[in-house]
Amino acid sequence: MASDPTQAPDGALLLSEQVKRALQGYFAQLDGYPVSDLHAMVLREVERPLLQTVLEQSGYNQTKAAQMLGLSRSTLRKKMAQLGLE
Repeated sequence: MASDPTQAPDGALLLSEQVKRALQGYFAQLDGYPVSDLHAMVLREVERPLLQTVLEQSGYNQTKAAQMLGLSRSTLRKKMAQLGLE
């Protein structure tokens, strides 16, 4: 495991590179079809799996998950409720 979470372990892609590849694949599938409001769409699509994964990694400990995300526990609970993750 890398000591700096922004650095990928040997042979692994940085998260930013993985996101870039996913977006490139998304645009390739659009085949020229116009897209709008991409920023909001990406945030909407990423937030639920991010919270799910962090909750799993924290053993569903909301305090630990909130710390991992850099959120207050109450903000995490609000986001969980909004996303139906209660």
